[in-house]
This record gives sequence, C-alpha cells and structure tokens, in this order.
Amino acid sequence: MVIGKVIGTVVATRKEEELVGLTFLAVAPIDLVTGEVKSGGVIAVDAVGAGVGEVVLYASGSSARQTTITQNRPVDATIMAIVDTFEVGGTVLYDKS
Repeated sequence: MVIGKVIGTVVATRKEEELVGLTFLAVAPIDLVTGEVKSGGVIAVDAVGAGVGEVVLYASGSSARQTTITQNRPVDATIMAIVDTFEVGGTVLYDKS
C-alpha cells in the first residue's frame, strides 16, 4: 500500500458498465520521511468514503481488485483506508484531529 493525500475528484458520466456507481478520487503520494505531498499520483476508486484533503492508504495493481466493491472490476488503484495518524521515528507527520 501507498500513503497519499486526496487532492481532487474525477467525474466521468460515460464509462464502462463495470465502473458505474464507483467514486473516483485524485490521490498524490506522500513522502514517508518528510510527510510532504509529492508530485504525480493516481486516480483511485474510493472503497471507504474518503474526501478531498484526507490522508489515505491505497493499493494499486492486482491488489486494487481485492475489495468487495472492486472485485473483478477494471481498476488499478483503490483507496482502502483513511489515515488517523502518521508517525515516523517518533515524529507525528499527520494527525487527522
């Protein structure tokens, strides 16, 4: 899994039937050492109700199709958790509260 920050939403009114009903979010990776948002990212299916600005864990590749809502669907990235706290070496880099 990768830690990232939801930076936006994606709306697609015309899509493959298997994708109907799924929510798409733009996610940028976070540097594990500094906690800074890095450039780049993915469009991920949201399996947990995340929102813009939240820090999340997402999986890509075949692991992205291991959730109840993404099983056997053509997705390459899925948000699987919303992060409450992110700590490295005793330093809290992110705290949701």
